[in-house]
Amino acid sequence: MENSLLVGLSRQMALSHELDIVANNIANIDTTGFKADNASFQEFLQTGARNGDFQGNDKRVSFVLDRATWTDMSPGALQRTGDPLDLAIDGKGFFVAQTPQGQQRYTRNGSFSINATGQLVTMNGDQVIGAAGPITFQTGDHDINISSTGIITVRDSTGAESPRGQLQIANFDQPQRLQKDAGSMFAAPADVNPGPQPANTRVVQGALEKSNVQPITMMTRMIEITRSYSDIAAILSQQDSQRRSALQQLSQAPSSS
Repeated sequence: MENSLLVGLSRQMALSHELDIVANNIANIDTTGFKADNASFQEFLQTGARNGDFQGNDKRVSFVLDRATWTDMSPGALQRTGDPLDLAIDGKGFFVAQTPQGQQRYTRNGSFSINATGQLVTMNGDQVIGAAGPITFQTGDHDINISSTGIITVRDSTGAESPRGQLQIANFDQPQRLQKDAGSMFAAPADVNPGPQPANTRVVQGALEKSNVQPITMMTRMIEITRSYSDIAAILSQQDSQRRSALQQLSQAPSSS
């Protein structure tokens, strides 16, 4: 009876963790470039009772083990916006940004803007890094054009076409090893280094990559988790009532005839 309570509790803890993940996915349905998280569980077999020479016939108890959380790196749908500073990556790779602390971050969120000093920045204000460093525009630049390979050209104040750099697109052989930093930003572990832009990857100007969260799937899963949690709670309550009843009956003194 104690084992059934512990098994049920292990399952409830796993469901609680998965519910947090699903709720976060739903909250980021409209976050550009967001990648959904998923929970991974496995069976954990507890060994039977053993004490010295005692050889019991106990069966191994199966618990639920919260193994890991993994990120779905599949691309989201592209949404046309028409804004020349909205960019999307069609294919593998990530835009590269640099935080004020000098740390590089990687993202599929190409909702960029130009700050007060003329630098191309992310929604968080981080510098977008090009092949030769930060990308800076000059006063009077207009008609910004970004090619499929990330080359940026403008019409300057004289009306002449001028280059402003090339976007850096970082690629990873194992993107699943990237660690979520905040929202749609990722950090690379010390032993993970980015490679060059893949040949079949192109930059799409005037578009954004939407979140890859599947709303209907996530909402359905949230309902399933909630029901499963409630069902287990009901079973555990019944088990606890049976245990209390058994203890009360065992504690009663036998009546004399």
